Amino acid sequence: MFDLLKNTILTGIGIASMTKDKIEKLGKKISEESKLSAEEGKKFVNDLLKQSEKARENLEAQVQKLVKNALGKLDIPTHEDLNRLEKRIKKLENSRAEKNKK
Repeated sequence: MFDLLKNTILTGIGIASMTKDKIEKLGKKISEESKLSAEEGKKFVNDLLKQSEKARENLEAQVQKLVKNALGKLDIPTHEDLNRLEKRIKKLENSRAEKNKK
């Protein structure tokens, strides 16, 4: 499980490190090698950028899901759990304070 999580994160880092400039350079190089027209080359680069952004978003969602599942299996409380407990504690404190006033 942790190996899968580690590999997913490392893949994400690789994708995230591929900046817009790098993607554009790669797209231009492929366009030139494929002898595409200027317009076709621009469209190709734009498509690459869109696909890269979608891949980044998908990867981020997958990593979040894996982390959430891993934390759940480790029985580590989530931020939501802690917020819920804080609200309950405040409610109990307020209730106790009300009883002490009477």
